[in-house]
Amino acid sequence: MACDQFSVFHRRVEKTPPVRPDAAVADIIVVGAGAAGMVAAIAAAKAGASVILLEKAEQLGGTAAVSGGIVWAPMNHHIDPADPDDREAALAYFGALEGGDLRGDVLAGFVDHAAAAIAFIEANSRLRFAVLPGYPDYYIDRPGARPQGGRALDSGLFPYSELGEWRDRVAVATAYPLALAETPLGGATTMPAPEVMAARIARDERGFGQSLVAGLLEACLATGVDIRLGARVTGLAQVAGRITGVDIMAVDGPQQLAARRGVIVTTGGFEWNAELARSFLRGPIAHPASPPTNTGDGLRLLMAAGADLGNMTSAWWCPTIVTEQTWGDGSPRAVPVLIERTLPGSIIVNARGQRFCNEAVNYSAIAGAFHAFDPGSYSYANLPAWLVFDHDYKLRNAVATALPGSDVPDWMITAPDLPSLAARLGMAGDPLTPTVARFNAGATRGEDRDFGRGASEYDRFYGDRSRPGSLATLGPLAAVPFYAVPLHMGALGTNGGARTDDHGRVLGHDGAPIPGLYAAGNVMAAPTGGIYAGAGGTLGPALTYGWLAGRTAAASNFDGVA
Repeated sequence: MACDQFSVFHRRVEKTPPVRPDAAVADIIVVGAGAAGMVAAIAAAKAGASVILLEKAEQLGGTAAVSGGIVWAPMNHHIDPADPDDREAALAYFGALEGGDLRGDVLAGFVDHAAAAIAFIEANSRLRFAVLPGYPDYYIDRPGARPQGGRALDSGLFPYSELGEWRDRVAVATAYPLALAETPLGGATTMPAPEVMAARIARDERGFGQSLVAGLLEACLATGVDIRLGARVTGLAQVAGRITGVDIMAVDGPQQLAARRGVIVTTGGFEWNAELARSFLRGPIAHPASPPTNTGDGLRLLMAAGADLGNMTSAWWCPTIVTEQTWGDGSPRAVPVLIERTLPGSIIVNARGQRFCNEAVNYSAIAGAFHAFDPGSYSYANLPAWLVFDHDYKLRNAVATALPGSDVPDWMITAPDLPSLAARLGMAGDPLTPTVARFNAGATRGEDRDFGRGASEYDRFYGDRSRPGSLATLGPLAAVPFYAVPLHMGALGTNGGARTDDHGRVLGHDGAPIPGLYAAGNVMAAPTGGIYAGAGGTLGPALTYGWLAGRTAAASNFDGVA
């Protein structure tokens, strides 16, 4: 649509009266109040549309709220102008990782509009992003990558004390560490001064995804978005092929809500739905790191509406550890294993006591090793798996929720020597001793003869950077006792779903947009396919397509409910 046409439309709809909390009709209905949904709601509202934002849970934020909150956005305006990013480099980076699941127009929609989405969020909220210094892309050896960083953004801290009655309506996990003030802008290496920490705690300042979600929530409220929690959408209303509203089950019973201009589905993935996971995913998934509300509700809605599907076999894979923490419904909360496996003094082994991968490779790519199938035994060769480390490692590093030097938790296995540890893990004979001996022989020299751990700058980035070169990630396991923690093949979310065009319009089986239906976030077929480009590789596309879908739906030329 030309700019002058959009301006005329904006002037026409900006006179729409605000939506009442009990209203049964709005211009736009957004289903799912995660990061993508909130950006979509803000974009539509700022374009003059009335918006109802529905969330089935009693708290909003979804996966974004419990994430690191990093946003990967090529060509964003925070990149150092002396070291600019460009479209060709970003597209070349994805092209070098192409596995057959990319659609050029949808990928280009993300690359071309990510910077504008970031600028829009900053212009319409108090969120202010900053480049994570030196945070590299995940495949830094590929053309178009930025090993020096610049595409990964953090939103800093947000004072929850200013959210009023909404303060407790942002999703957290039971026992989630809310005092996130020690990790602004990518993580501090030491705790702030006590007086700084006290001031931050007094204001309930939080970082990570808590900050991102709070900033978007505040912006939704400021733009008049009608947010309704505890409202599960059970169906999409469709008249003459056009989506015209939703059926919901609310606390006071079933309701029908009409959407004059469109419905935007942003409900997240389906990783917590065992039936859907078995039907679609390429390999086993256990203990996702995302909230248990990601059960594929939106996917089922889109399928019922005739949406074409894409990228359904993949997920944002990540090894996880199950700890004592739980979600609000009592479900076990799995912690992503991001740093623990990269630090010196640790290895990952399978049930035969053998290493099977470079432990320090990025967390999404490592899934391929866990999903390796052995046709001889007709089983997954590297499941189950364990993170194994020595006592010096335990004293120096946190492992999931276990702080350095703390008591051994129930989910951590310990033994006085490697043969005893192997026995406790159910391994026949003593395979750990030769495995560790071989690893140690190379690690002391900064070499991994088997998998090249430490050869890449990325491998070393997450390690102990007080140690030079490859020693940042390589170090022997020698100090007794020894420890092991079960690793699971989890995920940060699924990334397959409804195919869309480059504006977030959901496509039917004929390749044409389904009128009035839009999608963004993990419920859509990921714009980047199965490629996790860098830190924030899910949130960047989610925010971008949330913005695109919101503004496109608001500019729809359909006015009225059939």
